[in-house]
Amino acid sequence: MQPASVAQGDGARLAASVSLVLASAKINDHVADGDGVFGRRGISTAARRVAGRWAAQGAWTGEQVGFDTAVLLDAVGEQPAVEQSLSRGDSLLLATSPTETATAAAFAHTAVLSGRPGNTPALSEAGKLFGRIAHLVDAVEDIEEDRATGAWNPLLATGTSIEEARRLCDDAVLGVRLALREAEFTDSKLVHALLAHELDHAIKRAFGDVHGPGHAHGHGHPGGPQYPPPYQPQQPPPPYHPPNQQPPNKKPKRKDRREDKRREWQQQGWQRPNRSWGAACGLAIAMFCTCQFCCRDPYHDPWTGEPKEGWCHSCDCCDSCCDCDCCCDGCDCCDCSC
Repeated sequence: MQPASVAQGDGARLAASVSLVLASAKINDHVADGDGVFGRRGISTAARRVAGRWAAQGAWTGEQVGFDTAVLLDAVGEQPAVEQSLSRGDSLLLATSPTETATAAAFAHTAVLSGRPGNTPALSEAGKLFGRIAHLVDAVEDIEEDRATGAWNPLLATGTSIEEARRLCDDAVLGVRLALREAEFTDSKLVHALLAHELDHAIKRAFGDVHGPGHAHGHGHPGGPQYPPPYQPQQPPPPYHPPNQQPPNKKPKRKDRREDKRREWQQQGWQRPNRSWGAACGLAIAMFCTCQFCCRDPYHDPWTGEPKEGWCHSCDCCDSCCDCDCCCDGCDCCDCSC
């Protein structure tokens, strides 16, 4: 048995409260639907007791930090009805609305915990847009699997294109940056790095590109062929590299390293968990509040369960630090020397 450090403080308790409440709601959903073993009488009874205990503990923990968990339960309860009501042509943002409500409430309460209630509107807006991005990124990453299995996916349900989803994500990142500009922090560097730079990186990873809007490469898709640049007169033609093959003596791109890691983890028995958006959203908030996304390597994706490299792994968080059009006037949030 090895001792382990445990996160303490109001932020960690808020994250625990959110996670417990949403996990309890997930269990109740399984019991109500009779999913798998939850359809058995003995197991369903025990599961209800566990869910009730988690909900009570989450509510109690939330009360200790002044957070009302009812808003989370309302959002969880609203999601199934929203999904059933959507059809092709409807706004994609209708599907993300419950997620936005839950994350906005959790983010807004961090302003109270930090003793800066004046930050509540800005952090609520940042949390709302964070939830939107999380929901859309998850939908984009899962769209092929959902299409094959017939699982519900907001992009497929509303007939929204990948390009439109990307536009909404880019607009949301801009909104997060503008919201953070309205908030006051003792040290804004970490907040900006996590909620501006890393959201942008997460979007690029999901959409399979390493360049943001306005760059020459546009919004590619994972696994697509890589072609050489156009031939220029009086210049020797560049070598052609087959798809997914790197030029000699060149370090593999992050996307290719990630695909190699994914295959390695799949060979080791990684399987996608059966987790609802609500439980995953709560877990994402908990991981964010406890810095697991950046400091844990690997961390497990809250939606897919997939092991992923921590954001600070290899310290590549400054890949685009010098041309990100940030709201911080010079983008010195990560002390770049590039």
